[in-house]
Amino acid sequence: MKDERKNIMKANKIIPFILGALLLCTSCDNFLNQDVPQGILSEEQVNDPQYIDNVVISAYAVFISAEDVNSSFSMWNYDVRSDDAYKGGSTENDGDVFHQLEISQGIMTTNWNINDMWVRLYNCLSRVNAAIDALNAMPDTYELKAQRLGEMKFLRAYGHFLLKRLYKNIPFVVDPNMKQADYSELSNTKYTNDEGWQLIADDLEYAYSVLPQTQADKGRPTQASAAGMLAKVYLYKAYRQDDPNTHAVTEINQADLEKVLTYTEENIYTSAGYGLEDDFHNNFRPEPQYENGKESLWAMQYSTNDGTNLGNCNWSYGLMVPSRIEGGCDFYKPSQNLVNAFRTDNNGLPYIETFNQQDFDAKTETADPRLWLTVGIPEFPYEFNPNYMMKRTQNWSRSNGLYGYYVTLKHNVDPDGGYLIRSALWFGSPMNRIVVRYADVLLMRAEALAQLNRPDEAIALVNQLRNRAARSTAMLAGYDTNYGARIFVKPYTDASNALAKVKMERRLELAMESERFFDLVRWGEAEQVINRYYLEEANDCRIYTTAKFTANKNEYLPIPHEQVAASNGHYKQNIGGW
Repeated sequence: MKDERKNIMKANKIIPFILGALLLCTSCDNFLNQDVPQGILSEEQVNDPQYIDNVVISAYAVFISAEDVNSSFSMWNYDVRSDDAYKGGSTENDGDVFHQLEISQGIMTTNWNINDMWVRLYNCLSRVNAAIDALNAMPDTYELKAQRLGEMKFLRAYGHFLLKRLYKNIPFVVDPNMKQADYSELSNTKYTNDEGWQLIADDLEYAYSVLPQTQADKGRPTQASAAGMLAKVYLYKAYRQDDPNTHAVTEINQADLEKVLTYTEENIYTSAGYGLEDDFHNNFRPEPQYENGKESLWAMQYSTNDGTNLGNCNWSYGLMVPSRIEGGCDFYKPSQNLVNAFRTDNNGLPYIETFNQQDFDAKTETADPRLWLTVGIPEFPYEFNPNYMMKRTQNWSRSNGLYGYYVTLKHNVDPDGGYLIRSALWFGSPMNRIVVRYADVLLMRAEALAQLNRPDEAIALVNQLRNRAARSTAMLAGYDTNYGARIFVKPYTDASNALAKVKMERRLELAMESERFFDLVRWGEAEQVINRYYLEEANDCRIYTTAKFTANKNEYLPIPHEQVAASNGHYKQNIGGW
């Protein structure tokens, strides 16, 4: 992995090539299974429609081939900073750089993981810009020129979005004609925070204007994909953090919130066949009939049985398999705090302010069914398979309970289902990773409505998800009689305290999807929530006894030392005394 940690400043602008072994993001019937070039394309080729789409495919492929278990673009490695998850593994020293993140202590600008994620994502952007450059050179007679440019600008926006959430102050690589010498002139503070978000939105606005409602090729973004990402970007932009001396939210901008409403209009999605899955769990199933379902606005595509040895699997989740499965590394484990959040009262509603006053007892308390669809719990089946009854033993917990005994279910698959693929190092599966799903669109719209003092409309959207949760019990048949589960969830009957209800629903619906930490930073609540979490968890989990989240520092990663050193003085380190 170290040989991949090349500096962005030293990157050469070349037409990218694909080796067959690197093309990992394929589904059995999708466009990425086409023949691809086995070397660098010539100038004649990149101006020929016969070859141009292979350059585009290369840009898609790199977003799979460039990530790994330690630098997952799902961001699970970095969501361990939230109150949703423990790092997991065997001890604090197992993945120690991520342990530093989960306790907000000991993080260094020279840490390999901080530089590695930076380099990998900018390598992706370099590939995308090369494709944009090649597309711009195509004559306008190429019928798909605008659409393919829209796809590439969507990918460029996605790459910058991931970087900005992690590092805040980043250089924007938006000029596809940039020469090698130009990289040394880039600044990571050229744009204000607000302007940076707008650059990302500009790419997505273009994509939205040219992308079709549907795509025959799975994995290519649609107009609804762009709309969903636009809503997310404008929601982040709305919570202004433009003061260079603080990461505090100084304003919640109404114009940006109105943009969120624009791009979450129901018709954008329903007219193209998108909507909520009938069952929440369908979003996290590997079977072909559930892949690219109506809730999946855009997903990373994986496959098996495609003629390759192990299949083009998702290996970035490979560390999350529990130790009960031989070779499982048991990382990214749901926290007790998250489990407690699913508790419901006598009205089937969450304890928004008091959920963590006691630990959830599955035998005596009721809970939202999404708990059992998100978290593997002792005395219940792992991945709904009674052949794998979870226990509070070292057999199930690689740390012997240091990180508790819960297991993430959204990322794992039934060991007996034929979708768990073992490599020499870790596990993979062909299950797609949904990047944007319709439930998130509803929640973003609900948040904007609540902030705009339209609580009734906000709660109506929240209740769509709560009603869907109540119907999502197919996999939980017999859980009450066989295992004592008490499943109970109801919609809200009033719109009081709407914003708090929306925020709670985001946590429940999107739990373990790596949104939580970034939500807390976006809201300006990270210090308060995470330090309270550290304090409450310290008695049960010794890793938090020295933990402390420092405001105006730990909200973002530092700019990697290697990048600052190579920037000819054009990069400025993030605030916080790094």
